[in-house]
Amino acid sequence: MARHHKKHHRDRRRAPEKDPRLSALARLLLLKLFLAEQPLERRDLLKNTENSGYTNTEFKQEIAQLVRRGLVESKGKSKLSLNRAAPFYTGTLVMKPAGFGFATELHPVGKSKTKLEDPFIPSSALFSARHGDRILMLVNLESRRKNPEAEVLGCLEHGSSILTGFFHIERNRYIVYPEDRRFPFTITLDQLPKTTNKPELGDVVIVRLDEKKSTPSSVRGKIIEILGNPDLPEVQLRMVTEKYGLPAKFSPEALQDAKQAETAPDLAEREDLRDILHYTIDGEDAKDFDDAIAVMKLDHGYRLYVSIADVAAYVIPGSRLDIEAYERGTSTYFPGFVLPMLPENLSNNLCSLMADVDRLTMTAVLDFDRKGMLLKKRFTRSIIRSKMRFTYEIVKRIIVDQDDNTRRRFKKFLTPLKWATELGEALQRQRIKRGSLALTIPEAEIRLNKKGRVVAIDTKLRSFANQLIEEFMLAANEAVAGTFAERGVDLLYRIHERPDPDKVKDFTAIAKAFGLNPGDAEPTPQWYNGLVSQVQGTDREFIINSLLLRTLQQAKYSSENTGHFGIGAPDYTHFTSPIRRYPDLIVHRLLANLISPTGDSGKKDLPPAPYPSLKSAGLHLSERERNSISAEREMAERLKCRYMEPRIGERFKAIISSLSDTMFFVELLDQFVSGTVFLSSLTDDYYLHDWKRHRLIGDITGKIFQVGKIIEVELTEVDTSTRKIIFKVAG
Repeated sequence: MARHHKKHHRDRRRAPEKDPRLSALARLLLLKLFLAEQPLERRDLLKNTENSGYTNTEFKQEIAQLVRRGLVESKGKSKLSLNRAAPFYTGTLVMKPAGFGFATELHPVGKSKTKLEDPFIPSSALFSARHGDRILMLVNLESRRKNPEAEVLGCLEHGSSILTGFFHIERNRYIVYPEDRRFPFTITLDQLPKTTNKPELGDVVIVRLDEKKSTPSSVRGKIIEILGNPDLPEVQLRMVTEKYGLPAKFSPEALQDAKQAETAPDLAEREDLRDILHYTIDGEDAKDFDDAIAVMKLDHGYRLYVSIADVAAYVIPGSRLDIEAYERGTSTYFPGFVLPMLPENLSNNLCSLMADVDRLTMTAVLDFDRKGMLLKKRFTRSIIRSKMRFTYEIVKRIIVDQDDNTRRRFKKFLTPLKWATELGEALQRQRIKRGSLALTIPEAEIRLNKKGRVVAIDTKLRSFANQLIEEFMLAANEAVAGTFAERGVDLLYRIHERPDPDKVKDFTAIAKAFGLNPGDAEPTPQWYNGLVSQVQGTDREFIINSLLLRTLQQAKYSSENTGHFGIGAPDYTHFTSPIRRYPDLIVHRLLANLISPTGDSGKKDLPPAPYPSLKSAGLHLSERERNSISAEREMAERLKCRYMEPRIGERFKAIISSLSDTMFFVELLDQFVSGTVFLSSLTDDYYLHDWKRHRLIGDITGKIFQVGKIIEVELTEVDTSTRKIIFKVAG
């Protein structure tokens, strides 16, 4: 019986597998039925597809096959419809440079409540779909993979039709290679621009795709702008902004709205807080000051005023300015340059809390006891006059360094800053005590010269002056969110879900390789903080904090309040930066409505907001935030590559952060630069990957490269096109 079973199993292995993919006709029929949104007569469906070259017999056979598979339903004698119980989904295609993709922003076609991870779409199931397209797909729910496999049935809406690329001439044809490797095709140009300015070989150009002339095998387009030499910093900046669809300009209508906003709103119903000693504390290069603070000492503790620029007083809901701010969602910050959410006369002028100027604000007045426990809170639309513009460095000299010269210059503010320091320290102690994460990730400060070239990459200096403002902003955000939660009123929350268990498990294994003791406890904030304390002040602090950060979920905006794991707060929102974050503007409007005696902020007949619901706003604004962060990160990577390019041959100290069968990755200790060491460059031995212990071990020498080990590396190559920095072990 065993032999018979074995033979039977072998025969089954040899049997040819039936192609599970749907035919081109089947995909076409399913797409037509989806777009119809109602049952179609067979003859109408045939008519819709008759120009595609299929015969009536092929049509009937394919329909019968789709009905058998449960993808199509017969309605009566002659009508057909999509079976909405089948696993059809719409989504946005996100391509990877390797040629496969994932679908994000999923929506089931039917009423399925199955929660899916982003479906994986192999290259063979993409067909003509491109990165950014909105697609209809069929998902294989029987897949045991974390990301179930799917195949594209058709494109519902193309993504961006404008791409940036490099101009070349091949075989007497003008072509453009897309700079974004998620578009794995070349673009053929019918002609060059009819201007005196012509692109040179290798120049960066912006192309508009011609959807009518393009086919899956031949993409055609037209140059709409010539950017020039890709080595120029300003060209690199445009490449990033175009790639991520970041609008560089406001429409004339939006600028007109901003200009009209210069008329001062009615001050009658505002609380006059101009006598309160407000001041701002920001970075040296800051231009938009959206928060000012004041701290008073009381018998029972402290009173904190957090006054935030009242952007809602100037941006009318539903106006062109409001719509464009919502579309941006956030300001995007690059080294030496910013793409603002609001025009400059608002962000850097009317809504900026400059010193010695009256400004409209929304103020949170919070009373705390000596230990930092909140006793009382209220909110008011106000007018303030900031008395001083401090920088973090100046406040550091006053409260941390106790510098005599600086303290003499700002004698009037010494006592208020002392009170602020006492309250800030109390708030920090309370926050850590209740379970807020203590991760400390140093930030890179990329310094540019006047020509936009990188001259240095330093650690952005942080002191308790930075932490002071952060504590006060956190307190205000929590107080606002708590008020809405207590009253059961809808709000756009900032939520942070619990860590991904699989990522925590992976980290635990790596932590042991670092010689740490992560234990087997539930990943609570206390668990995270315990690990941070184990490496505090060591060379491993940065890498462990970075690896811990990767285990966390991404914070996002949501109309459903599920709490904020990282801060350890049951209620949290974003209230303190409406100049640069649209979610904060939404919260300001909702808060103004909540505290208004009339319940409508005193305004009648306002146009509708540019979003149908808080739920949809949360989805959109979370996506815009992720997009902005990706753009900022990529610009930093590009600048780092150009900073390292002339340093080929130099040696650096680095820590091994992770490894694979073919390479390992390093983080330089003195620069915020990551790179790769290929095992093929290790010529002294053949190295085996001991994946259980997260190390490489030489087959003959026994030499070990362990995750967490500090080594010396030499820079050998910088590929600016792929943004890869290659090192070898210095020997």
